[in-house]
Amino acid sequence: MPGPSGAVTRSTLRRQIADALRDEVLAGRLRPGQEFTVKEIAEQYGVSATPVREALVDLSAQGLLDTDHHRGFRVHEYSVADFRGMVEARALVTDGMFVALAEDHQALRLPDGQRLVAALSGVRRRGEEAQRAAVAGDLTVLIGYDLRYWRELAVLFGNPYLSDFLHRLRVQSWVCTVQHLRRLSDLRGALWSGHTELVDALARRDAPGARALVDAYNAHSLALIERLTGE
Repeated sequence: MPGPSGAVTRSTLRRQIADALRDEVLAGRLRPGQEFTVKEIAEQYGVSATPVREALVDLSAQGLLDTDHHRGFRVHEYSVADFRGMVEARALVTDGMFVALAEDHQALRLPDGQRLVAALSGVRRRGEEAQRAAVAGDLTVLIGYDLRYWRELAVLFGNPYLSDFLHRLRVQSWVCTVQHLRRLSDLRGALWSGHTELVDALARRDAPGARALVDAYNAHSLALIERLTGE
């Protein structure tokens, strides 16, 4: 039986492989429906099969992979209808966050004595980077900063379960849309870039303004994907 250090090493490797494969899916290098086996991934990364299998099971639990008992694993194929459901679920979560902001500021998880504006400063920096990437049409950079932005923002609202759920939804949303967005040769001006506006609205405790920005973002995202897919 491996000692504690061996277990920690395997757990770390498992997480690193899962993160690397998720990034491959988000980058579009692993495409929806693409199949692979544990052996192929283990050989690709030069590791044993056990942490690879565990990583793939983790990604399956997150809805990014499907298990095929005969062929191994395949990248999950999301539909436009799936995306509509994700956007609706995201809106329900963020609405709950904004209600907490407007009605019960004590629910926010702020360090003792720290004001909301200060707590949002780190989120705003992520938003500035995401916004620059969106304006430049750099999808890969945008996805990385966008996921960090929403994760750090959600953490402030005090419910780790909602934070984790929103993060999973946002990963799934990007996995669903990236295949369509990468068909465009130039994404400049096509991607939502209201990250800092949203932070500023939250810093003012302007819940209606924040909700309006997110509603506009969701409508923009849906319209873009529906146009690209013709659905």
